[in-house]
Amino acid sequence: MAAKSPIETFAGFVAGLDKTQLPDSTRHHARRCVLDWFAAAVPGGVLPPATLLENAIAEDLDRGMCRIVPSGRHATARAAALINGAASHTVEFDDIYRDGLFHPGVVVIPAALALAEDKGVSGDIFLRAVIAGYETANRIAAAVNPAHYDFWHTTATVGFFGAAAASSVVLGLTAAQTAHALASAGTMAAGLQQAFRAEAMSKPLHAGRAAEGGVLSARMAEAGITGALDILDGAAGFGAAMSRNVDWTAAVAGLGTDWTIERTTQKNHAACGHVHAAVDAAREIVTANGLKAGEIARIEVGSYAKSLEICGNADPKTAFEAKFSLPYCVGAAIATGAVRIAAFTPEALADRDIRAVAAKVDHSVDPDCEAAFPKKRSARVTIETVDGRHFSHYAPTRKGDPDAPLSDAELDAKFTELAADVLGAESDALREAIWGIDKLPTLADLPVRVPALKAG
Repeated sequence: MAAKSPIETFAGFVAGLDKTQLPDSTRHHARRCVLDWFAAAVPGGVLPPATLLENAIAEDLDRGMCRIVPSGRHATARAAALINGAASHTVEFDDIYRDGLFHPGVVVIPAALALAEDKGVSGDIFLRAVIAGYETANRIAAAVNPAHYDFWHTTATVGFFGAAAASSVVLGLTAAQTAHALASAGTMAAGLQQAFRAEAMSKPLHAGRAAEGGVLSARMAEAGITGALDILDGAAGFGAAMSRNVDWTAAVAGLGTDWTIERTTQKNHAACGHVHAAVDAAREIVTANGLKAGEIARIEVGSYAKSLEICGNADPKTAFEAKFSLPYCVGAAIATGAVRIAAFTPEALADRDIRAVAAKVDHSVDPDCEAAFPKKRSARVTIETVDGRHFSHYAPTRKGDPDAPLSDAELDAKFTELAADVLGAESDALREAIWGIDKLPTLADLPVRVPALKAG
């Protein structure tokens, strides 16, 4: 008997998840991921490109069973996955699977949510779909990286697989159908890093497109459309074309016993994850030593090469550029004490204090940080004061990473901070519902609408 392809192994796992006895810890981490996804999607949903997408695909709105977050406007499943996926990747507060250089939530959860609402399935099935998507995509992401990340945006590419896996669970596909859903997803997967190295809306669109593509792939498989089952490991497949020397055996090892969703990073800062360790280290120095911005003469930041490559812009002009500027984010952290959404308003971008501190940052590659990447996202910061004092701190990881996680209480606070401005008092009801989401008979019970936009 021929050995199963990795696609078939993933498909067998995904198709069996409806009957799998899941560990309580896995379910808990999945609920955390859903709460964190809404924390990013709610504020992102009132900003471009999500708002512009509603105009671009207006023919798919105001019909169907799915809802756009946070307006509650009805949409078809593919439209909801596209818009909600883009919304959740806009404010740069979405989760990370560190080993895979990947944002799983923004592709998996909008796909699962859209089809769960469309099909009227229970919260339990929805949560199982989320877990299926994370476990499939996280492993593929880790297998193809870091080489894949040289050119490809992992969230855009590998995201297709995660969204397809989640969608397959909601649709109740067989193992054979799920394999074809994943295979079709693999040949549609795309998304280049160049798209977010300049001012553009393409990065959040990558997430939305992957979520939509996963929904489409699963529905095509349900209809009998087939895909190449060796799309991952074939001679001209995903691994060969978009990575180097991929070990697919290692990728599926531990599937169903080692739950990667339990190692999800939840962001503590509203910026690219490659700046977080530096922000953490800078804040630690300033807080521990009572330093004021005006006392600082020079800031040396050493981190890994990708941090400098992607986030080395020392003079960002727009909010998007600022979220990918380590000097700016360190400046905001020191000058204002935080790098939350308020750090990227027009007023903040023009703030002389932030800019003055940012101009003192010297960003370079630290050999130890580079050697630890991508398993660790570290930074070493040294601050020299105007009177000649020196303070240093090494952040071996980021606040929010699996080895320094946000507590449930901190995650609740993050959600409230981000969602309450949009949802008002209803943010509390949504938060409580998410913590018990797998007990809901239907996802229609989730209160996701802005009060002012409720029908009637």
